Amino acid sequence: MQNGHIAQIMEKRLMLFSGWGYPELAERIADRLDVDLGRVQLERFPNGEMYARYEESVRGADVFIVQSLYEPVNDNLMQLLVMIDAAQRASATRIVAVIPWYAYSRQDRKTKPREPISARLVANMIAAAGADRVMVMDLHVGQIEGFFSFPVDHLTAMHTFVDYFVEAGFRDAPDAVVVAPDTGEAKLASRLADHLGLPWAILNKLRRSAGQSEVTHVIGEVRDRRAIMIDDVIATGGTLVGAAERLMEEGAAEVYAAATHGEFSGAAHDRIEASPIKEVVVTDTLPLKAHEPGNKIKTLTIAPILASTIRNVFMDDSVSGVFAGENQLF
Repeated sequence: MQNGHIAQIMEKRLMLFSGWGYPELAERIADRLDVDLGRVQLERFPNGEMYARYEESVRGADVFIVQSLYEPVNDNLMQLLVMIDAAQRASATRIVAVIPWYAYSRQDRKTKPREPISARLVANMIAAAGADRVMVMDLHVGQIEGFFSFPVDHLTAMHTFVDYFVEAGFRDAPDAVVVAPDTGEAKLASRLADHLGLPWAILNKLRRSAGQSEVTHVIGEVRDRRAIMIDDVIATGGTLVGAAERLMEEGAAEVYAAATHGEFSGAAHDRIEASPIKEVVVTDTLPLKAHEPGNKIKTLTIAPILASTIRNVFMDDSVSGVFAGENQLF
């Protein structure tokens, strides 16, 4: 009887918590895992300080904290840090930060003198807070994985996009092409093209400043074809719309766009609505902004991917098995 009691105590526990970054996504993940979100008291004090206290014991548990670093980015980042610290001080066995959208990821290197490498700084802060592992979706560049000194599960929405465009009739279509909006996305475009059985093309861009670029020429055949532009993130939408306009000038029949992260900052929604883009497909790593025009925007959920990965990490099973070994795109 005593041995049975000890065995019961030693059983692993999975506990899932959500910050304010995107609680709706956390609920979708919890539904997939068939667990309830844990109870946590979250507050923002009048002076702006963030506070977190778990309202149930996390001692000995594997704690997964879902926090997309959405607007307000710095508040949500700080909230994630205090939640990690609180879980560590409450004797959680393992703390996993589930960060569908890793803010600051585009600040991954120095391009000018006296600049920070903010993506590395954020990684250091998460490690210092006490996380044991991180899950992220489609980082801007793969090198960010190396900013962490502990395991990083770098997940991808590639198969989600493949399933969507196969169902939409793009597989092996003679009138379709996948387009990399710049040379940095060539490998991503090549991978999507391989899955769909399509040729691919590249737009060569001259970047003048952050968010402003000019397409100098198109490499590949796009005339009379339905073009799918694939990227990791849509921010202000300026470069995306400019690329779509150039594709139409080159004779493309239709232009679609796909990106894992729909940030849609500034006037992005209005730009996309007024553009020749027929449809923009994103995942729910970020919530769509309320009261913004979104007639052209289609959202696919990545909750099944995150839930399966959380389950496998908890059970100490293979993460790459969730993606048939294709979760490393870089």
